[in-house]
Amino acid sequence: MPRGSSPKRDRQYEHIKESAEKRGTPTGRAKEIASRTVNKERARAGEAKTASRASLSDPKSASQRGGQRSHSGAQGPTKDQLYAEARKRGVEGRSSMNKGQLAKALGR
Repeated sequence: MPRGSSPKRDRQYEHIKESAEKRGTPTGRAKEIASRTVNKERARAGEAKTASRASLSDPKSASQRGGQRSHSGAQGPTKDQLYAEARKRGVEGRSSMNKGQLAKALGR
């Protein structure tokens, strides 16, 4: 943690790091995730001397977002995941559909 950080931010850092490690993230990556998250929160709260434009302009804080960006991935669900959902819902013609068609048929 940066010099001069508060006990609250220290606890937040440890909590995020331990949660990431519990999910199987390597220690180095878990530390990076925790540092970036805490630094962004410090910038949004005005606790940091400098802040990037992205830190301040993002409408949701990292804690509100709760990993939404990382969990859905860059392209969203895979074709196999969409196909499984279509099979569960009984979508007709799903075997000949591509990923985009499956998503459209499921209303995504």
